[in-house]
Amino acid sequence: MNPAAKVFVPGGGVIGREEPLIRADDLGVLRGDGLFETMHVRAGRPWLVAEHLARLARSAAAIALELPPAAALTELLDAACDGWPAETEAALRLVCTRGPEHGGPPTIYATITAVAPRALWQRAEGVRVGTLSLGVAATARTDLDWLPAGMKTLSYGASTAAARWAAAHDLDDILWISTDGYALEGPTSSLVWCDGDTLCTVPAARTGILPSVTTNWLLAHAGELGLRGEERMVTPAELSGAAGVWLLSSVRGPAEVTALDGAALSRSPHTPGLRRLLGFPV
Repeated sequence: MNPAAKVFVPGGGVIGREEPLIRADDLGVLRGDGLFETMHVRAGRPWLVAEHLARLARSAAAIALELPPAAALTELLDAACDGWPAETEAALRLVCTRGPEHGGPPTIYATITAVAPRALWQRAEGVRVGTLSLGVAATARTDLDWLPAGMKTLSYGASTAAARWAAAHDLDDILWISTDGYALEGPTSSLVWCDGDTLCTVPAARTGILPSVTTNWLLAHAGELGLRGEERMVTPAELSGAAGVWLLSSVRGPAEVTALDGAALSRSPHTPGLRRLLGFPV
């Protein structure tokens, strides 16, 4: 049996399920005005904490959201993991909202919960993916200096809508496509594919997609698999001939794409190596 999910606040430790945490006028609830990071917990400890907190800090600076020092956030995350059973994979989420509508400190808390069985199954068996248009050209968002792109914000309306669409069409996940025909990312994952001896992902700085902590780490260590890492643009048609296609996220890990828009993709011999390198069970 998996341990119960827990919620932690800075300086206060774990709070009970019945204890109030979010105000009714919190801007994170009213407008999705806030950020979050989700880390994978293995052997009882979170992975790539410094990298996730660095991304959070960059995003917070871009939207003028004041956060506690990184050391205080690290202490909160450590407290959330203390006592978590080492044999149970977990998702550790750090949430930071702008706080009350009419002023006040940001709302900050962390949650820890066992990785969902569906995520474990998809990591092991792969995912059937459909494409959806994001409604913008591949590089359109980076030209808008008012729009802070590439952030893990609480505004998840489009992502949840895509998940509902996928479920309604008997799919496991979605790959967003630009209006000029390029593959971008999934609602909660980054796109990775193998072209010959090159492990590829979509350039975040060029497209405004979320710069994936896990994917960046993977490409930096691709040499351990005898591959090299590279950022490049790709179309869905080009993915059909790749030596492997994955949707990669911090908690689910590398979920191999087994079908794209109804067309089966060949299973990749690289999948076990990717799981092993990233520290997920093979």
